[in-house]
Amino acid sequence: MKQVTVRIGAAAGIGTALVLAAAACSPAGQVAGGRPAKATAARPFLDQLHIVSQVASTVPANGDVNPYGVTFVPQSAGRLVRGDVLVSNFNSKANIQGTGTTIVQVAPDGSVSQFATIASLPRSLACPGGIGLTTALAVLHGGWVVVGSLPTVHGGVLPAANPLGCLIVLNSQGKPVQTWTSPQINGPWDMTVRETGGKAELFVSNVLSRPAGGNGTPPPAGLCDVVRLDVTLPSGGPPRLASTTVIGNGFVWQQNKAALIQGPTGLALAANGTLYVASAVGNSISAIPDAVNRTAALSGQADIVSRGGRLNGPLGLTSAPNGDLIAVNGGDGNAVEITPAGRQVVTRTLVPGGAGDLFGVTTDADGDGLLFVNDGTNALDLLSG
Repeated sequence: MKQVTVRIGAAAGIGTALVLAAAACSPAGQVAGGRPAKATAARPFLDQLHIVSQVASTVPANGDVNPYGVTFVPQSAGRLVRGDVLVSNFNSKANIQGTGTTIVQVAPDGSVSQFATIASLPRSLACPGGIGLTTALAVLHGGWVVVGSLPTVHGGVLPAANPLGCLIVLNSQGKPVQTWTSPQINGPWDMTVRETGGKAELFVSNVLSRPAGGNGTPPPAGLCDVVRLDVTLPSGGPPRLASTTVIGNGFVWQQNKAALIQGPTGLALAANGTLYVASAVGNSISAIPDAVNRTAALSGQADIVSRGGRLNGPLGLTSAPNGDLIAVNGGDGNAVEITPAGRQVVTRTLVPGGAGDLFGVTTDADGDGLLFVNDGTNALDLLSG
């Protein structure tokens, strides 16, 4: 167990209690409890999907671009409407990475509203380095939204803060009420969640690392971790972060001019408790068994289930209804379906010539389509049958 810091704002008491009928979905493929599985295990999920259509633009009133995270709203609470989709933006209107501050809410009919603008935090809260919303995005019991921040300064430069970034907890009105910081939360890039009986486990992929206590300009590359955050969900109150545990280490990260930073990104949690991790630098998918209970870290190189082949800088990752994994490539705009054993079975083009266009991904509410963000058009798109 590792040291954690939780900062609670004055608005922490605001929030509407609710009972989830199903687990919330994250861009990394959160366990989709309660969703109908319309695909059969005998047939690849992507083999049934052929049509790409735009659901809605994700550009809010302030002009933020570069949509990264995508997650479903499982139950209505406050400004959250059941069945809607939240999308986080990583870039400002000036298209500077790590400066996006907005989360938009997209209804099934394509109408868009702005759920949150986090241009600054209350004085009682802190996020090392500032605010730049990442792919890490989820909705917890009670309508609490958790979003990652990995900020930049001076036109897209990584700050000297170490650790850098945090997780921001918003109430159902879109107001920040907590920040979660820890030496083990360093560049939170993506996240997936499992909820059971008043508690949740949040799995977060980091894309930074530096010696403890050392500030200064981040090096060009290094090795980073995947962590589990154990959280309690009190009725009517905000979630409480109890501990963080490093469950995976040795994942390669590197600074990249086009993408800002590359490293372990997409996360998908299987029903048996195995956490799958998509690594852009290693062009691979790794498995971390017993991620929910694990207390010792497993090397990201120890159990690689799939590498190379049709993978091309995999970023987003989600679980399909048939139990397979769906990885979306940052290198070519394709989605690749992979069995838990690592066999790549189907490739589907989501964005032709779409290098740099894909990031967050999840199956749709009915389990018969694939929702993904398109950074090239700044939109939420759907792959359907």
